[in-house]
Amino acid sequence: MGYIYVLLYLAAIVTANILSAKFAPVAIGPFLISLGTFTIAATFVLRDLVQNRFGRTKVYIAIAVALGLSMLSSHLLGDTYAIVIASGASFLVSESTDTEIYTRLKASLAKRVFWSGLAGGILDSSVFVILGLSPLGAGFIPWAAVPMAVIGQIIFKTILQGIGAAVIGYSHKKRDVCVGV
Repeated sequence: MGYIYVLLYLAAIVTANILSAKFAPVAIGPFLISLGTFTIAATFVLRDLVQNRFGRTKVYIAIAVALGLSMLSSHLLGDTYAIVIASGASFLVSESTDTEIYTRLKASLAKRVFWSGLAGGILDSSVFVILGLSPLGAGFIPWAAVPMAVIGQIIFKTILQGIGAAVIGYSHKKRDVCVGV
């Protein structure tokens, strides 16, 4: 069952790149949200499940493979080099941070998934928007739009992270009840 998490993790990364490359960001109220935001939030939950199953060392191998796939798929989809580099940098920083927080946090599985993913999501959103989308990168959005793009992505990733953590917490408790733990 654990290998399915690895495959889903890798698929979520590529899917996020496809959604971000092929569809324009969506304005939701004052926020500008890339459609890849909805999938990238799942990567934090899936990465935690991979780590839970295989351990920290092997999750770093999965992160390295995912990083390569992310940058390759971004390039093949025609993203600018600024986007490819920003995608890789935000991925490496956010996934590594998620891994280290998940490893060190002494809490329930659901809380570890939520808090590590929250930190990863904040870093992913900030680094990607600033390095990739702002005038510092590809220039797709002006500096004035950067704060709302970052905040919007963080809000939606946090909501999705919360849903993922709740589902994991619920299924974990339900499993414990079923086996009489």
